[in-house]
Amino acid sequence: MKTLKLFSLFAATAFSFATVKAQTADEIVSKHIEAIGGTEKLKTINTLVMEGTLSAQGMEIPIKSYGQQNYGSKQEFVVMGMTAYIISRKDSGWNFLPFNGQTAPEPMTAEDLKDRENDLDIQSELLDYKTKGHSIELLGKEDVDGTECFKLKVLYKNGKEATLYFDPATYFIIQRKGIAKANGQEIEVTTKLSNYTKTLEGLVFPMTIESNTLPGPLTFTKVEVNKAIDEATFKPSN
Repeated sequence: MKTLKLFSLFAATAFSFATVKAQTADEIVSKHIEAIGGTEKLKTINTLVMEGTLSAQGMEIPIKSYGQQNYGSKQEFVVMGMTAYIISRKDSGWNFLPFNGQTAPEPMTAEDLKDRENDLDIQSELLDYKTKGHSIELLGKEDVDGTECFKLKVLYKNGKEATLYFDPATYFIIQRKGIAKANGQEIEVTTKLSNYTKTLEGLVFPMTIESNTLPGPLTFTKVEVNKAIDEATFKPSN
């Protein structure tokens, strides 16, 4: 009987700890959603157009990014006078990099599309994450460049994973880690997000992005929310 009581006490304690942990993770997500504009404002985002430059080997490369909620994503950039782009949609995608010798757009592989699937959610991957079929787990805290961040693992519906690092002072995501495939090899991608800026609509976006997959920092200078985007934007052309 004593053993049974001890087991019951252990089970209850374990369950209580798991519940608190889950509530803490949800609290972090809730504060993050509020910090970047709040549920109501985020759900109004249908399209997003951002403009900026990518610093690379002394060059400033113009970048334009287009997003339409759960439909399409496009990054367009000009290198040595040549316009290149990367387009992804739910069912298809293309790369066109003429400075690499390409003369026509090349279709994305199924794995590439899977890697980019969550990018189509421009409202926020964490907004209503349970409804979307994602799950989260709080992994404690970890130092990121001198800031003791909350560390949260996200398991997406499609099986992909990411680790997000939240600044406890602002609840902005300042670092993100995930796995991607490049040339048939898996690589860890570390992305740092900073220079969070509020738009006239009251939405907040990171305007500076640094990643080990980019040659230098990407700095956005313009954000347009719900600007009309031509349907042809998400189709290949050259």
